Amino acid sequence: MPHDPFAWTDDAARAREAAGLVRTLRPRSPEPDVLDLASNDYLGLARHPETTRAAADAAVRWGAGATGSRLVTGSTRLHEELERELAAHCGFEAALVLSSGYAANLAALTALTSRDGLLLSDAGNHASIVDGCRLSRGETVVVPHADPETVGKTLDVRRPGRALVVSDAVFSVDGDMAPLHALAAVCRTHGAALLVDDAHGLGVLGPGGRGSLHAAGVADADGVVPDGVVATVTLSKSLGSQGGAVLGPARVIEHLVNAARTFIFDTGLAPAAAGAALAALRQLRRSPELAD
Repeated sequence: MPHDPFAWTDDAARAREAAGLVRTLRPRSPEPDVLDLASNDYLGLARHPETTRAAADAAVRWGAGATGSRLVTGSTRLHEELERELAAHCGFEAALVLSSGYAANLAALTALTSRDGLLLSDAGNHASIVDGCRLSRGETVVVPHADPETVGKTLDVRRPGRALVVSDAVFSVDGDMAPLHALAAVCRTHGAALLVDDAHGLGVLGPGGRGSLHAAGVADADGVVPDGVVATVTLSKSLGSQGGAVLGPARVIEHLVNAARTFIFDTGLAPAAAGAALAALRQLRRSPELAD
């Protein structure tokens, strides 16, 4: 009898069931008759008429898909406008839109590190950060949750080379905030870069929903984030659409365009998603009380 190369999946399924860890897909109705407390649609913009109309208009004008990677045919004026306005809203010089927040974290972590570099990752970080650290091929040190003192001590004894500290801003499991002001100070003292995943802060925290870095006082009085800080965001939560972005100094974003594999080799974000995110962002900027 031929060998079954996937027989091991039956054992894995039994182990999951015994542990109570079986995941199931449950398609939802387009007209839910219950109060949804599980959604990431924090500001209720996913179904806002302006957002859905912008998505529809973008699909009609630009097509259902981006048609290629951003470096070939996948960039549209919608992507460019979204990047410019997203960077301005969050206090950064430039932005780069990718197909998901997961891809944004992989892009930043793999392109901004090196084999001889050091990554310091908070123990409570999201799975996309964990995977990005693994793919970076640099030395990764997992530091205790929300512990700037240990981050500083680890940086004190590091070998020469690049150092990048990465942390969620709002931790998705515990719901607490990272001590971003203290982390930024430690990084500045030790010449390390700081990467902040603000998936759960954009649109919710800071004046007008400008994000966790503003809420924590990392941005200056003019709302500008320091050059040593890079952020990633998702467009699928407060902005009610889909996609992700990396925000930072223009030279960092240019480096990602040329070095980030999840940007270079991935089809660009669909125009409908870019258009919807841009419309939602403009609603937030026009009505900052949404964040309040």
